[in-house]
Amino acid sequence: MMISYYSVPTTISPEAQEVLRQFPQNTKSLPATDDLDVWKKVWQENEESKKEDNAKVVDHYKPVVQEKKLGGVPVLDVKPKNWQDNGKVLIYLHGGAYVLFSAASTLTSSVPVADVTGLRVVSVDYTVAPFAKWDKITDQIIQVIKELIKEGYELENIAIYGDSAGGGLTAGTVLKMREQGLSMPAAVVLWSCWSDITETGDTYETIKDRDPILVYDNFLANAANAYADPADHKNPYVSPVYGDYNKGFPPTLIQVGTTEIFFSNSVRHYQILDQAKIPVKFDPYEGMWHVFQTLNWELPESELARQKMAVFLAEHLKY
Repeated sequence: MMISYYSVPTTISPEAQEVLRQFPQNTKSLPATDDLDVWKKVWQENEESKKEDNAKVVDHYKPVVQEKKLGGVPVLDVKPKNWQDNGKVLIYLHGGAYVLFSAASTLTSSVPVADVTGLRVVSVDYTVAPFAKWDKITDQIIQVIKELIKEGYELENIAIYGDSAGGGLTAGTVLKMREQGLSMPAAVVLWSCWSDITETGDTYETIKDRDPILVYDNFLANAANAYADPADHKNPYVSPVYGDYNKGFPPTLIQVGTTEIFFSNSVRHYQILDQAKIPVKFDPYEGMWHVFQTLNWELPESELARQKMAVFLAEHLKY
């Protein structure tokens, strides 16, 4: 008989209950080293483990996926089946604690989102840490946006979303764009955003034994140090919960599960945006775990979250 390591709430869908029963005990770790060969091996092993899931989602939705470079930065250009160009584009920044995943291994996010929104999704294959630090990575994202502008897209026709570390990168990059005088995209969507790479917030403690995905010690802590020197951990471009939103920010949708240690990140980020009078919607999901929309893209909760995202984007991209 399989051991269930986590409390399984009856308030989530039967499908989600079954998934949660299957989660193994969370003992994740990442190397605490500057050895790039070690990090490359960890990254490659993770990529290999995700191939089957990503092949399945492509087979299900049948998008057109093309490898390209925008401004010298590799991307996957994802167009949903029967795509019709409406002059709008959605940029996707993948998660993975800044040290894992790629555009190719996160098609479980970009492909269903392209399908439900009908949008062209540009998934940025940014250089993961520690092969690049936060300043170079945010510059890569800005370079992609500049190239899309050269293609003819106005910022009012560009939205951006990210999950987990990709959410932190999304918000941090938009803040950096604003400070550089480049203006900002039309809308931002944050899934389970790693808004603060320090271990700060109530749920880092209260939910740590219930989170089936995330652990801070030996995992997130090591990733945070690979992404940014400790002196930079509270830089707003690194941990955007420390940003000044009174200077403006796009309308933002925040989605998060109630059983993830990043719940406090999302609450704090929502409050800061709301207090700055930024149009922001906080959309929590009962009993759900970190980036369920990506990790378990077939669940009813995942479909609902993406549908609500599609409504939000249609409102602010005006299509």
